[in-house]
Amino acid sequence: MSRVTLAQWQMLAAVVDHGGFARAAEAVHKSPSTLNHAVHKLEEQLGVQVLEPVGRQVRLTEAGELLLRRARQLIESADTLEDVASRLAAGLEAEVVVAIDQVFPAAAQAKALERFSETYPQVRVQLHESVLNGGIEMLYDGRADLVVSGIEAQGFLGEPLAFVRFVAVAHPKHPLHQLGRPLDLRDLSQHRQLVVRDSALRQSTNAGWLKAEQRWTVSHLNTSLDMLKRGLGFAWMPETRIVDDLRSGQLKRLPLAAGSIREVPVQMIFRDRDRAGPAAHAMAQALKQAVNEECPNDSIPSNETP
Repeated sequence: MSRVTLAQWQMLAAVVDHGGFARAAEAVHKSPSTLNHAVHKLEEQLGVQVLEPVGRQVRLTEAGELLLRRARQLIESADTLEDVASRLAAGLEAEVVVAIDQVFPAAAQAKALERFSETYPQVRVQLHESVLNGGIEMLYDGRADLVVSGIEAQGFLGEPLAFVRFVAVAHPKHPLHQLGRPLDLRDLSQHRQLVVRDSALRQSTNAGWLKAEQRWTVSHLNTSLDMLKRGLGFAWMPETRIVDDLRSGQLKRLPLAAGSIREVPVQMIFRDRDRAGPAAHAMAQALKQAVNEECPNDSIPSNETP
């Protein structure tokens, strides 16, 4: 057991922060004699002088500065622990499991997680970057508290969140761009299409046009993007993911006569909205705010009142 209590360190910190025993006593609602006794007892137990008089005030000794610097970490940790305990007592979850489809705007996702971290720094987050039915499967299995997906979930009510615009693209030097004319599906069928694998384990499906004679299937959108920029195929990509690449010329829109752009509505779904804790609701709110801030033109107005 520690010889010095947390309360003694807190009282020492108060004396130092307020420049003396009298002011510290007023701030922490203790008598000056109580603080004086606690600090002297601390010095006696440690065998180290931590304060020295300077006129009518006191200041830390060199040893006291070192010890108090370490003690403040203990004080802060104790405050954090009590805050977590109070939130748990009030129903705060220790962990939130979120499945977000990879097509969701990356900037909005990062912004939402950043905002959530500021409000609930002690809540663990499990983020699953799903594809197609992957997030919905987690919802059905009860493995996710919150799901963001472009696929409807039977038996659940989703809240519209954003429109994701997909654009058909390829490297500027890809053979499709060398034809110099509007393209049709027969042109595409002769070249390699890059697609992202459904992350569902049981009921995986394919989405989008998949009639190319050659097809490479990968597990992550970033892998498909890297292959596109290497000229290894063509694909429909979320526009928010390739804005910079289009501007820099690393990728170029395919001149399709029709179907070069698709829009997919993405929704947010609670596993159980009524039973969801404050952290899950805070994550949902952070996602909505992030979409409005990062992708205002793609956000879908909510019919719900705040």
